[in-house]
Amino acid sequence: MTGLARLAMAAAIALTTVISLAGARAMAAEGLITIRSAFGPEETMNRLEAEVRAKGMTVFGHIDHAAGAAAVSLPLRPTDLLIFGNAKGGTPLMQAQQAIGIDLPLKALVWQDASGVTWLSYNDPHWLAQRHGLDDATRATIEAMSGALKAISGKATMAP
Repeated sequence: MTGLARLAMAAAIALTTVISLAGARAMAAEGLITIRSAFGPEETMNRLEAEVRAKGMTVFGHIDHAAGAAAVSLPLRPTDLLIFGNAKGGTPLMQAQQAIGIDLPLKALVWQDASGVTWLSYNDPHWLAQRHGLDDATRATIEAMSGALKAISGKATMAP
């Protein structure tokens, strides 16, 4: 195992430990909201995608990282990324600070830890606003985005 692979494995173990110790809701990394799911990875992703579509958002892509790893003969627990959004929500943020486009459209990751627990993680819109130096003029958009993500992730995971 290379030094980089050992470092990546250590980071993944540390992240899993932090999340497992913190309970159902955790901030595992700065700006990342992580919620424990009551369902397995496939059902969580199916519920997530259904909720995104029910909110009138567009699904731009779905990346199955585990399938990609398997294609090159590397093991990886279920790790699926959904890329989604709505131009009415994202465009005003990019009009205020175009570089936020690097973090849009929105993304949510459904993943399974070493003990078989399924999690859903996404970037906190408030953290994105801070990261990109957005001002009070975008507050309503950020609040709406945050509320939508909380509702979508709650229904996908059945979190209270």
